[in-house]
Amino acid sequence: MPEDRLHPLSDAHSDRDAASHVPDTPQTRSKAYRLAFADDDFLCREELRPVRLQLELLKPQLILDEHGIESTIVLFGGARIPEPSKKDTARTATLAGLSEYYEEARKFAHLMTERSNGRENVIVSGGGPGVMEAANRGAVDAGGKSIGLNIVLPHEQAPNEYVTPELCFNFHYFAIRKMHFLMRARAICVFPGGFGTMDEMFESLTLIQTGRMECVPFLLFGRDFWEKIINWDALADAGTISAEDLELFRFVETAEEAIDVIDNWGDCGRRGEIPGR
Repeated sequence: MPEDRLHPLSDAHSDRDAASHVPDTPQTRSKAYRLAFADDDFLCREELRPVRLQLELLKPQLILDEHGIESTIVLFGGARIPEPSKKDTARTATLAGLSEYYEEARKFAHLMTERSNGRENVIVSGGGPGVMEAANRGAVDAGGKSIGLNIVLPHEQAPNEYVTPELCFNFHYFAIRKMHFLMRARAICVFPGGFGTMDEMFESLTLIQTGRMECVPFLLFGRDFWEKIINWDALADAGTISAEDLELFRFVETAEEAIDVIDNWGDCGRRGEIPGR
């Protein structure tokens, strides 16, 4: 029995291998004969959704634990923002102008990775292009590792080349991917972006606002962009959020400023009540 086995029974790997070498008969060719855990068609059945949700939560969790990842720094941002050297390829002049935030994301990830011991404050991105690529690239620049949480999309895509291969995950369920972004988060940094970026930003803010998540440093890179896109004060004036909710995040412009804000954020804990309710 292998040293890492905790019991003397046959293990799943050996049985799966043995089952692939059985004689070819009408019975062994039947779908019913397949081992349940090795049957992709069975696992994709509608009734198996609860199992798939559990598997998608558990697989990254186990792998991150095996690699000793204790905490992360989350970077959200637009997939369409080019690096400065390629800003001439941007679809719009605004995107070209936002290329500076690619460089700030890269620099921020570099600086944070230099301060990391490989277990704490590990950079995590959505694993795609744009700001996500910059985040993982910055970690590589610093000689460190980083995490990529990809999602299956209708168009062909691949993870950016800078994600640490052993920490590159792919998700079917947006909900489970969102959980993995936040389960280890010690700071959340949001760069200019579109629907996906705003989705992650508002969901994270809502969790903190409602006390469902502990307060963590929450930084929005690019005040001009965010104040043009969202009228934050109008939300508070309308009473749909409270003035105190505007203190849940802070605007920054550079990587160095962001690190200073994180270092001096202070303790804020988990909200026990929602202001304005």
